[in-house]
Amino acid sequence: MGGFGRYLAAALAARIASEGMGMAVVLLALERTGSAAHGAFVLTAWLAPHVLAAPLAGAAAARTARPRLFHAGALAGFATAVAALTVLLGRAPVPLVLAVAVLGGSCGPMVTGGLSSLITALVPAGPGRDRAYGWDAATYNAAAVTAPAAVGLVAALGSAGPAMAVLAASGALAAALAATLPYEDQGAGPVPVPVPGAPRAGLGAGLAALWRVRELRAVTSATTLGFVGIGSLTTVSVLLATELGSPGGGGVLMTAFAVGALGGSLTVGRITSVEPGRLVRWALAGTGAALAAAAFAPSVAVTAAVFALAGVCDGPLLTATLRIRARYAPDGVRTQVFTLGAGLKLTAASAGAALVGIAADAPAAALLTGIAGLLLAAALLHALTVPREPAGAAGAEVAGPTEPSAGSATASAGPRTPEGP
Repeated sequence: MGGFGRYLAAALAARIASEGMGMAVVLLALERTGSAAHGAFVLTAWLAPHVLAAPLAGAAAARTARPRLFHAGALAGFATAVAALTVLLGRAPVPLVLAVAVLGGSCGPMVTGGLSSLITALVPAGPGRDRAYGWDAATYNAAAVTAPAAVGLVAALGSAGPAMAVLAASGALAAALAATLPYEDQGAGPVPVPVPGAPRAGLGAGLAALWRVRELRAVTSATTLGFVGIGSLTTVSVLLATELGSPGGGGVLMTAFAVGALGGSLTVGRITSVEPGRLVRWALAGTGAALAAAAFAPSVAVTAAVFALAGVCDGPLLTATLRIRARYAPDGVRTQVFTLGAGLKLTAASAGAALVGIAADAPAAALLTGIAGLLLAAALLHALTVPREPAGAAGAEVAGPTEPSAGSATASAGPRTPEGP
């Protein structure tokens, strides 16, 4: 298996472990304590550190002299925390369980954005790298489909403990595969070549790059706003299915969305001739329009079909976002940009889930319309904040960031070309 093939296997294994945690933790807590709320508290402790740990993880990854060891170690820490929670949850004192969850969640940014930042060192620049980001995005969608199903199946056949153990083993497999990746050997790993006289990247350098480089600012603000809506979609789908007379149909709707997203990332998301900023706007607007239509569907079956269409529209969004981050992130803070972007989206999704919890008594169709409105507003926000394409550049990749990399406090000087990250 080639280097990128091993990367995809590692990414899929890590993201299956991550995606399955939400269901497995709640099931295990319910099984051992009789309280799903206990699992919710543990899950909150698991998710809370993501946005705070993102700049720390990104800065550490950029500074380490042995990036392979760092990434494999972060994944091993993630897997160890899952295994520890498998043993401790419902048996050990609550403060200890929460502390383990916080430590494991602190490794989370390396499972999402941190891993994606390695692609620039594994795949040569050009259309092949853009397609690689499409495959990487597909691992998220594939994990979203398979992880809950695997957790539910193992829990049904045995108990939630073995289901958690499967997730821990998946994380351990990811760590083992990451330890074999060849990016250090290719001389283009995440450790940048120092520029004489250039300031050293600090913890705030990634955030500064997200703000100063307009392409990064546009895609980060738009996707963060959009994920306030996406984060509440699971809860709203359950409410909507219940109102349509199928209390268990929420899972069907989210599975349809995830399957559609997987198909979208493997098809539309792999079209490299479309400028990624335009693809971001199309994806946000298409997803919003489809979900707005789903609010008026007369049955769960029709709603599921429209949810699948919404997923197809959503699938290319992550691919396009990854391409933009890779192209415009300054060399010294690329990993910070990836981890921060992922952390901000996860935080936005958590906020969306909290908001829909407050408004849960409202009609589900109205809530879904609100989600659609957020996604359409996100598309408009991106259109208003992204730099205008130069004349004749439609359909082509932008040659470099509109603000020079040197404008960031951490970047090496010089514009980027389509042939270089």
